[in-house]
Amino acid sequence: MSGAASYLARRAVQKERVRILYRRALKDTLNWAVHRHLFYPDADALRERFDANKNVEDIETIDRMIADGEAQYNKWRHPDPYIVPWAPGGSKFTRNPTPPSGIEIVYDYGREDH
Repeated sequence: MSGAASYLARRAVQKERVRILYRRALKDTLNWAVHRHLFYPDADALRERFDANKNVEDIETIDRMIADGEAQYNKWRHPDPYIVPWAPGGSKFTRNPTPPSGIEIVYDYGREDH
């Protein structure tokens, strides 16, 4: 019974690694082709590459294919990925940070009570 459980656990880990690899590769494809009309054919080609091997059943072959795919992804990863401006690492991230404690912001400047 433990052999079957071990097999199922390994298959679950493989499926998760493939899912993560596909999502990363798909997002990175958008870094290379920012416009959607250029992105869609590349995304379709990526999906075809993953679908071509979805019926492979040998565990060792699957592990080898995942390792090859991860190596290829790391080799062709975009050197300067697009980051949404307000996300961490984006150009607007923490542009207006909260002021440090002890500094008071006066919102009605010029209309203070005398």
